[in-house]
Amino acid sequence: MTTPATAGMKMLARTRASAGRYAERLEATALGRLWSRLLEVEFVDRAVALAAKAFVSFLPLLVIVSALSPDSVRDNILSVFAQRFGVSGVAFDTVRQAFASPSETRTASGVVGVLITVAFAVSFTTALQRVFLRAWRRPPGGGARNKARGAVWLGALLVFAMVVAGARAVLQGPGGSVLAWVVALVGSTSLWWWTARLMVRGEVRWRALFPTAVVMGVGGWLYALAASVWMPISVTSQFAQFGSFGITQSFVTFFVGGSLLLVLAAVLGPALADGDTRLGRWLRSGRPTALVAGAEPALPGPDRPVRLSDAFGRGNRGSGVPTTAAD
Repeated sequence: MTTPATAGMKMLARTRASAGRYAERLEATALGRLWSRLLEVEFVDRAVALAAKAFVSFLPLLVIVSALSPDSVRDNILSVFAQRFGVSGVAFDTVRQAFASPSETRTASGVVGVLITVAFAVSFTTALQRVFLRAWRRPPGGGARNKARGAVWLGALLVFAMVVAGARAVLQGPGGSVLAWVVALVGSTSLWWWTARLMVRGEVRWRALFPTAVVMGVGGWLYALAASVWMPISVTSQFAQFGSFGITQSFVTFFVGGSLLLVLAAVLGPALADGDTRLGRWLRSGRPTALVAGAEPALPGPDRPVRLSDAFGRGNRGSGVPTTAAD
């Protein structure tokens, strides 16, 4: 005789078995591989770490770069900064104090301050490379060359920022604004394509890194466009409640969102390239893997199914996810 408890246990067992079959089917799809890779790279922990380093790196670096730029470019940087982040009124006056005159900035920062700022920025590139190496399961290696790659990337980013700011300052009118937008979009996509290649030490084929470039180029622009809508509300509310510290909270929120997008873009490449689909084969250039000739084989995947808790940085203490030397 079947009791209600026995029937309930059987139903629970059938539900688990059915969920397991669906999970196996999902795992074979691009969406399933993407989710598994996101958990594998501990995407929440990585995004928060990237956001923290971006906040302490790029805002001070932006102030220093603006101080070294011509007056028109510096004014354009401040204007774009205010528009994108929705800073206005008293909050804008507070931010404008950071973008002081070049002489005041040089006096306040000094050589040591500049070196510390650059060191923080290079530390961001180290965290950025960790994301790409984990996403593509690359073995350890690089040493001092990784720091050099980070410095090169940082220089390229500064040049790109100054070119975009200069284009906005030179190209006026509706037609000029459209052209400046096109330059920024194409330049951003190209920059991130090269960035992905640089961060994986040239060990992954260019074509396989293209999805990352598109997501960061187009997705980054859409994110900035959306931020221009919600950031003014956030800045105004946080500034009214917490003063200058409220602006900081809004910036941190912005960087966390951008970092999540960045981690997603980095993981999307291997998630698509590993698939046995027409797109996957195209991304691999018809080869068995997306790696270039002579590259070391990829590290093995997790030794157990990844869980949602792995997204928060449990790492090699229990997630079964192998780590690289960068970790």
